[in-house]
Amino acid sequence: MKRSLMIAAAAGFLAASVGANAADKVTLQLKWVADAQFAGYFVAKDKGYYKAADLDVTIKPGGPDIAPEQVLAAGGADVIVDWMTAALAAREKGVPLVNIAQIFQREGLELTCLKSSGVKSPQDFKGRTLGVWFYGNEYPFYAWMHKLKIPTEGGPNGVKVLKQNFNVDPLLQKQADCISTMTYNEYWQVLDAGIKPSQLVVFKYSDQGVGVLEDGLYANGDKLKDPAYAKLLARFLAASIKGWAYAVKHTNEAAQIALNNDTTGAQTLKHQKDMMREVAKLITDSKNPIGYLNVGDYDRTVAELKEQKIITKQPEGAYTHAIYDMAKKMM
Repeated sequence: MKRSLMIAAAAGFLAASVGANAADKVTLQLKWVADAQFAGYFVAKDKGYYKAADLDVTIKPGGPDIAPEQVLAAGGADVIVDWMTAALAAREKGVPLVNIAQIFQREGLELTCLKSSGVKSPQDFKGRTLGVWFYGNEYPFYAWMHKLKIPTEGGPNGVKVLKQNFNVDPLLQKQADCISTMTYNEYWQVLDAGIKPSQLVVFKYSDQGVGVLEDGLYANGDKLKDPAYAKLLARFLAASIKGWAYAVKHTNEAAQIALNNDTTGAQTLKHQKDMMREVAKLITDSKNPIGYLNVGDYDRTVAELKEQKIITKQPEGAYTHAIYDMAKKMM
């Protein structure tokens, strides 16, 4: 009897041990370093939402030398955070990227200028130096200049493009009249440097008719053909949406969680709080729930890219609502 109990206990321990190690692994590649731009994923992990979904999620920070599209193509991630401009451009080159969810419902990209430069309207850009991010972030800028009919090769009737690093130094050092900023990040870096909002002129891309979809979640379309893999990513998405919903409602706490995951040592809690407050505005939208891709917004982005010949043909199968629909049933 005693031996039977010991065997049963051992079997139970073995089963528990196997169950404890049975969580499915998912790797998420971020577009940038760990900060409040990605707070929802860190919250989902910190609050145990991924664990509750039986997931073991690894969140890999990005950086200036990391292209999420290439990481996914090489099998280094299951899901990446990317802008649709870069994703569709990579897709046309053969990377089977598919949008499975659209987290940012509004655009945060803007061009920030010193008022002392004399720039008051987009027509004042002529003859100026403008800081532009590359690595896929330049597409909205060139679409805007095309719409304005302003050449980008310099000259008195054109603009000189300064390849801007991911900081605000060109504006502070007056190397550029205007620089690329995000509403939730670099704009606040400019203010933290001592420049007042009254000293700035800010142009939001979305107000200029060239807004394109930013942070979305993308997966390998070939692997999504496997129903089990699709369900795995639906579990990941459901937990991630729950994390974002919590982050939007508890911005200060979410900012602290994001800061706890910073590996650069360069972040401050104040900046993370500023970021999270602004990110929350991009996440929430009266038309669309968190994670839902609005087809009209997708079509608008595609039209911008085709007009600029960044992509040359209409994408087929570049997005799916199937993962979102499954995730919604799990929430």
